[in-house]
Amino acid sequence: MPDETSREDEPEAAPGTGRPASDPRVPAPTPPPDDSVDSESVDSESENRESGNRESDDSDSVAPSGALTPEEAAEPVGERDPATGAPVNLPAPVTVAEQAPAGPDAPDPAHDVEQRRREAGVDHRFPFGRPGEPLGRAHPFVFGFTAALGVITAWLLVRAATNVKSTLVMLLVAMFLAVGLNPAVERLRKFGFPRGAAVATVFLVVIMFVAGFVASLVQPVSEQVTELRHNIPEYVEQLQDNKTLAEWDKRYGLLDRAEKAVNSEGFQKGLTDTATGIGKVAISGIFQTITILILTLYFLSSLPQIKTFFYKLAPRSRRARVALLGDEILDRIGGYVAGQFTIAFIAGVCSYIFLSILGVKYALALALIVAVTDLIPLIGATIGAVIVCLVAFLTGDTTDLIACVIFYVIYQQVENYLVYPRVMKRTVDVQPAVTIVAALVGAALLGVVGALLAIPTAAAISLLVREVVMPRQETL
Repeated sequence: MPDETSREDEPEAAPGTGRPASDPRVPAPTPPPDDSVDSESVDSESENRESGNRESDDSDSVAPSGALTPEEAAEPVGERDPATGAPVNLPAPVTVAEQAPAGPDAPDPAHDVEQRRREAGVDHRFPFGRPGEPLGRAHPFVFGFTAALGVITAWLLVRAATNVKSTLVMLLVAMFLAVGLNPAVERLRKFGFPRGAAVATVFLVVIMFVAGFVASLVQPVSEQVTELRHNIPEYVEQLQDNKTLAEWDKRYGLLDRAEKAVNSEGFQKGLTDTATGIGKVAISGIFQTITILILTLYFLSSLPQIKTFFYKLAPRSRRARVALLGDEILDRIGGYVAGQFTIAFIAGVCSYIFLSILGVKYALALALIVAVTDLIPLIGATIGAVIVCLVAFLTGDTTDLIACVIFYVIYQQVENYLVYPRVMKRTVDVQPAVTIVAALVGAALLGVVGALLAIPTAAAISLLVREVVMPRQETL
């Protein structure tokens, strides 16, 4: 029975295909044209479009825009010689033999050579079979080997740092002195000095101070050695005439034992080793002093370039703040050095005036010793006072010793409670408790050098904590 359903409900077929427009393989039909557009013009445009597509399919010419046709673009161009532009014939890709899986009835490759070759995938590229998968980073062997290499590298770095400890200490001291002397250079530059002339002037003053200190010690030491050499026979006669010593000699044979000990090989060898060690220490001290002075000169002359280099290591977005904090830290280190030199200068001048009035020998040398030892925090002034009191007693009498003890006890109280706090408060701004703890820790780590560097280091750390750590904690 024929279908009487109206044909109007059926979807129209797409033009040229005979399939309904609802076929999912064909795009959806375009919306009906506007009433203002002539239907005949639409039909003519569609016919022109179809005829143009057929002509483009049959034509091998280039498109008007100059682009290649799809057929031409799909053709492989191949490699060309970069010098001549001629095509280059590449070798055919080499096929790699696949490893044949071993079946349940396959022979054992330990006995069958052919089976061994088949299972290993032997070919002309891999004559001994295809290699296995590489070990991943998570493999225990790779992890353990990498960890062992890291530990060995860290250990070697620690050993290297330990071996060059003296060199690192000299570099640190030279940089510390350069930063401390830089404020004097900047002060001279404000008076119109070029940086080179300012550096030369400051360094010349340092050289003169070191030379004067050494020269002041040479004379008393040489005089004391000469006096000791001339007085040795007199000292021996005094010992022989001493009744108490003569009685002890009769009872215990002290002189015979002393003579045997002096004439023994061990005593002479020990005396030679001691003299050699003292000479080595003296030569090493002179060499280190000269090296530190030369490094200080280099660092002081190139300090602006060094600062700029380290500032550029910071990210560009934070470089300005890093530079401001760095300048403040360097200013505090320079202020600390200037303050220490001021305190040492005051101590040396006061000591020289007092020793000159008291009539103690070698007043200038002792005053310089007090000034140098006063640079050491906490215990430096005490060390200098002990040395002065001992020399005053040996070259004078008990009255000189008592006078020196009274003077230095009073002066240390004045320095500790009046001079030192006022100077350091203006230059470093570190709490007294922090100063004491930092000096103790620095002395335990690096001795005298650590005690000298401890206070400016504590000042830098306190600045970073106050300006960086605490504001960040407030934002969390």
